[in-house]
Amino acid sequence: MGYLIEHPDRVFELTKQHVELVAISVAFAMLIGIPVGVLITRLRWLEGPIIGTAGILYTVPSLALFAIMIPYTGLGRTTVVVALALYSLLAIVRNTVAGIDGVPPAALDAARGMGMTGRQRLFIIELPLALPVILAGVRIATVAAIGIATVAAVVGVGGLGRLIFDGMRTLNTDRILAGAIVSSLLALLADWGLAWLGGYLRRDIALARLER
Repeated sequence: MGYLIEHPDRVFELTKQHVELVAISVAFAMLIGIPVGVLITRLRWLEGPIIGTAGILYTVPSLALFAIMIPYTGLGRTTVVVALALYSLLAIVRNTVAGIDGVPPAALDAARGMGMTGRQRLFIIELPLALPVILAGVRIATVAAIGIATVAAVVGVGGLGRLIFDGMRTLNTDRILAGAIVSSLLALLADWGLAWLGGYLRRDIALARLER
């Protein structure tokens, strides 16, 4: 804890960089993954190729993926954001599909009976009811991205990985522990916060159903 106490400004700046990297990456993954998940529920033949490709990308070690991407995206923030977004896609796409598939058929039948179009059913019925499950995928992706982002230091990007790699290079255990502790706390905080939000949404949806 010595480094955390002696260099709070440095730790705060690196933590802010780490959070920005993860937030931007997961946001991009959501912008891509949720529409792709919706598309899969409409065109089932896409499920195997898309989920399979996302699964293969997820198994590629982060250092190897960075090395593959550097000739195209260069050293820096772009490489890390793209890599983290690719790692986040699997959980988000899968959970979007699972969430929409889990919408009660009775709700869809009622929507059709009211004359709703396919788009209206998607935005008024399916996505709101699937949101807690989708959010669970975002939660998994975010926690994983926080851990993977520590490797971003090897491609010249900041974040808490800088403390870990600087500590390894100089054999400074305090720096290594500072980076590891704060990264773990970030992951726990994100996991708790998104879990709470998911639970809140479930309660909100349940109350809305009871009111109807």
